[in-house]
Amino acid sequence: MIELIKSEKEKAILVGIKTRDKSRKSVEEHLQELEMLAKTAGAETILKVIQERFSFDSAFCIGKGKAEEVAELAELNEINLIIFDEDLTSTQVRNLEKLINKKIIDRSGLILDIFAAHAKTRQAKTQVELAQLQYMLPRLTRAWTHLSKQYGGIGTKGPGETQIETDRRIIRTRISHLKESLQKIEAQDAIKSSKRKNYLNVSIVGYTNAGKSTLMNLLTKSELLAEDKLFATLDSTTRSFELEKNKMIILSDTVGFIRKLPAHLIASFKSTLNVVREADYILHVVDISNEFYEEHIAVVQETLKELKCDSKPTKIVFNKVDSLSDSSQLNFLLNKFQNCIAISALKGMNISAIYDSLLKVYEENFREETIELPIHETKKLSVIHQLADVLSTKYIEDKVSIHFRTDITTLNKIKRLING
Repeated sequence: MIELIKSEKEKAILVGIKTRDKSRKSVEEHLQELEMLAKTAGAETILKVIQERFSFDSAFCIGKGKAEEVAELAELNEINLIIFDEDLTSTQVRNLEKLINKKIIDRSGLILDIFAAHAKTRQAKTQVELAQLQYMLPRLTRAWTHLSKQYGGIGTKGPGETQIETDRRIIRTRISHLKESLQKIEAQDAIKSSKRKNYLNVSIVGYTNAGKSTLMNLLTKSELLAEDKLFATLDSTTRSFELEKNKMIILSDTVGFIRKLPAHLIASFKSTLNVVREADYILHVVDISNEFYEEHIAVVQETLKELKCDSKPTKIVFNKVDSLSDSSQLNFLLNKFQNCIAISALKGMNISAIYDSLLKVYEENFREETIELPIHETKKLSVIHQLADVLSTKYIEDKVSIHFRTDITTLNKIKRLING
């Protein structure tokens, strides 16, 4: 199957492979998503090619005959970028580039390039460079160095020409330094997160472009970047808001997940994704307007499993329900997924259901307590101030009455210390 699309921008051919375990419709949807990724990276898709094979070809991925056909299409349409929806080995990249004589990148390389372009903070830049170098290490061939020198553009952002030209020993040294930098960042984040222990920590996760930032803006009355674009947000963003009087919520938005997310990227973004690990509760946002929403749910759940967060209390939030034309479809969802909420973050529909859900979790996890101590028990008073969120303090003659809020585990710890 070949689909022709007109364009004046940087030209790209997208290549998908249908094997026996995939449906054509699924492969077409994957290529549609790859086209969005290419657009985010700054390329315009001119051709989409799907090759049907029993299995992947070890030398060319799509087979030599199909690779020659792609080479002809690239020449006829003046295309200099070929993007594969599957990850390629260094051998496949070398063979394809020699045969096609164009820049060859795979899905992981494209995603890494997008992350490199969108990384703004020191943490994000460090994480992306680490992931790129780990991805690049086994692919150090002549092809990659000459891409950086002669082509530039998509697939060559980030660490840059100098890292690609160095040998494996120097790259491994750089990887080691980057890991040390990320460990320091994690230590700093740990100090920040320790100050949030007396609040309910909620993390918003979801497939990329599901509407997480829009929901966070609505709940916290913030103005975070919310675009109809893949990976508009890379760094985790944290905001607080008051659910009810003296009931504070710490809400964190994370980088969107996507199918075939490079393993190196998940590993290097560990410090960013720590907000998910530290969460008391997870809101899993799903774009119900996407035909393949069930596959997206599975991708997010699998990623949470990789992060060892799959056992955390989670609520599925079906977003963009205003796009559903048939109400029976919504009823089907609510019956199929018992622990879910249906909303429209853009139009503010049914947001009260999220507040009710958060309030229930808050009341299950936190308690308010009043303890009266002799005024000279300064050490015990200090412990309460350190471990809990003190709401009020009253002095009555030689005693002090302290009213505080904390989680149940910490409350029991305080009671043991007071009575000990």
